Amino acid sequence: MSAPPAWETFHESIQGVNKARNQDRCLVQGTGTARDPLILTVADGHGSASYPRSHVGAHYATDLFANRAREFVTSVADRDRAGWRGRLRDYARIGLPERLVRDWQSEVLRHWERDPTPDEDPKSPGPILRLYGSTLIGAVLTPDLFVAWQLGDGELTVVDGDGEVRLPLAPARAELGDETASLCMRNAWRSVRVHWEPLPDPARAPRLVALSTDGLSKSFVSDEGFTEFAAGLHRRLTERGVPGVSEDIPGWLAEASRHSGDDTTLVLARRADGGTADGTAAVGAAEEPAEAQDEAAGEPAAATEEGAEASTDTRDEGAEASAGPRGESADESRDDAAEGQGPESGPVDPRIPYCEERERP
Repeated sequence: MSAPPAWETFHESIQGVNKARNQDRCLVQGTGTARDPLILTVADGHGSASYPRSHVGAHYATDLFANRAREFVTSVADRDRAGWRGRLRDYARIGLPERLVRDWQSEVLRHWERDPTPDEDPKSPGPILRLYGSTLIGAVLTPDLFVAWQLGDGELTVVDGDGEVRLPLAPARAELGDETASLCMRNAWRSVRVHWEPLPDPARAPRLVALSTDGLSKSFVSDEGFTEFAAGLHRRLTERGVPGVSEDIPGWLAEASRHSGDDTTLVLARRADGGTADGTAAVGAAEEPAEAQDEAAGEPAAATEEGAEASTDTRDEGAEASAGPRGESADESRDDAAEGQGPESGPVDPRIPYCEERERP
């Protein structure tokens, strides 16, 4: 008889009012054990005429994150080497963001080469990348480690056992209007915010982890309103479980979308009562990725995977996150890392001069 799953999961994406296409993408894989870690990710393609292929960019972002996250959790399981946790944390902070951005930009250029269109005639790689612009949030959960990454807007929301709501990757300064960081930016990996949280005591581990695009948070008139929604969602999930709430969530997201006018996507994982934390075996089946809608520009090809090794570090303790009014503590600056010199950075695609644009219409 198999053990109960460590996490209950749910994902849903609602197309924005008057939107021709849903530009969001989400994906859930795994169950949260040591050998089958839980991977959560959402991406928000920028949309509008300036970003006509951003739904494809969001598709790449989630798929490529899942690939890199699986490599990352393979390193989590390798605990025979001294200092494994420090090396892994360094890779999470620098190596993985750098590789992920490079992967995404290379795949986008290959997609363009396979499927150029007459009405889109960029003269250099930078404008090509802009066509696919997307944000990204991703998280990995194992029995004793919780790591998350964020580039651009959207929210990573965590609810602890005592019901406290945290937003550990909230930026130090709120972004103005529709301005946001994007995978199409030059040195985009430097703008990735990272949350590193060891979980030595299962009783104190998060009870709810949720990733959402800004279509949800923008539907509230204040940060407090969004926080209250997260707390209320946690209470309902505690009372009824994910199966008991899953039929209600799409209606809530649709209402949020009507208020924000934007695509609205939510991915959540609730720690199941009595769920296993020993990680001795994989439990259950991973959920399938949410299907991309109306891939008019063509389905992205499968992303390539490479081996990944963590760089050296000696510090093993503490949870780190980017500084912010809703965050927990200040992550160290990555400005001292030379461009393209992260752990195992490899050759940079010579076609990519990057794109500087930050605005979202």
